[in-house]
Amino acid sequence: MVDALNTSQTRSTEQPADALSFDNLQADTPAQKRALSYANTIYQLFHQVMDKQQPADRVVGEYFRVNKKHGSKDRRVIRESLFALFRWWGWLRKFGTQSKNEQTWLTLLTINARLESHPWSEFISAWQTFAGLGNISSAPEFSHVSQRATWLNEQFSSLCFTTDELVPDWFWEVCPCESSEQGLALVESLSSRPPIWGRVQNIGLDDAIQSLQKLDIPAKGCEFFSDSINLGNKNINLNGLALYKEGELEIQDLGSQVVGQLCQPKADDNWWDTCSGAGGKSLQLRSLMLQQSPDAQGSIIASDIRRKPLEELAKRAKRAGFKKITTSPWKSDELPVPHAHFDGVLVDAPCSCTGTWRRNPDMRWIDTIDAVLDKPNLQLDILTRSSKAVKAGATLVYATCSLSPLENEEVVQAFLAQHSDFSLEITTHPFTGAKDTMHTVVPYQADTDGMFVARMLKRS
Repeated sequence: MVDALNTSQTRSTEQPADALSFDNLQADTPAQKRALSYANTIYQLFHQVMDKQQPADRVVGEYFRVNKKHGSKDRRVIRESLFALFRWWGWLRKFGTQSKNEQTWLTLLTINARLESHPWSEFISAWQTFAGLGNISSAPEFSHVSQRATWLNEQFSSLCFTTDELVPDWFWEVCPCESSEQGLALVESLSSRPPIWGRVQNIGLDDAIQSLQKLDIPAKGCEFFSDSINLGNKNINLNGLALYKEGELEIQDLGSQVVGQLCQPKADDNWWDTCSGAGGKSLQLRSLMLQQSPDAQGSIIASDIRRKPLEELAKRAKRAGFKKITTSPWKSDELPVPHAHFDGVLVDAPCSCTGTWRRNPDMRWIDTIDAVLDKPNLQLDILTRSSKAVKAGATLVYATCSLSPLENEEVVQAFLAQHSDFSLEITTHPFTGAKDTMHTVVPYQADTDGMFVARMLKRS
């Protein structure tokens, strides 16, 4: 299992793509010169992601770390333009795959900015002029993705744009929807910018909201969970927030929070988080214990094959003042924890991450169908091994951030077919109120990432 998990390690850093040449274009104004400079930077970052198959958030983060010359406006233009290109790439690629051609690239940037209703009009105007798109009309303020498709079809009648094209064709093969209405709602959510969700801990929600609003952060609560907080859509310098530095605020998507909530840890339970990463759910489990009792004696052991995320978890736990969280890395296929020992085991398995595509729109074009097809065997293996740590009468929770039944329901059913001592429990979907044994959280239900979670009981 460890060797298999290692295949999903992060890719190595590559050099940016070669720059474009705009020597044949006459930039007469400072705005036009900046527009071409932005175009070149965005081009290099875009091709580093697409050609080298590197995650966009890591690519742009490294770029800004090295190039500290950029101010906040520069960063916003570059970052938002780049991620929007991936958001609308299913349509933009129709204008020619030769994006290394200067005029084609400026065409893509212009249409991209119009689809997003970006506010930097002087740069958009420059891109449009240099691209020779004089006949394109100003885009209205769009409310829905279907309106954007209609606008594109009106502007470029020789082409045809449909909403299904905003995800790769293979997506619908492995993530089918029950109706066209649900499919459109899913595309709508995947094509919108998600809010920043967080959790408060060791502080009341109202106090946290008041503190953040004083800093002009439009924080608000959530109707579903009493410790969830919506921080809006704008980028936030977390290291500049006292709440974050003091461990009273953790960033965790609302969909991810569903998993911890359905785990329902008791104050004195012992839990094992088998694939913890940097430990967002481990921290949530401990926080839920402390909400029940400030003297909660429950504990969490967090495991992962990677040491750096576990080191990050240790820092986050220390910052929060959580002393009942320890780490135990996977070193081999053998369990890094005792057998039949825990009141609860959480298997947040490695997956295709299709549920996070609105937050990582580049991944829908980098990945292939194999990102889904090559996971179920690994997931079943991890779930099977991890189940050995559940004691009689205790809880096993399986979760992914995938929207595919191949990685979700089918893995659970395959596990149950081999383990008659486990059975599914009926739980309540927190956003829809539906009672069922397995739940898929779809992004449009509560403006979240997509998640899957199933809770099982080991018979006494």
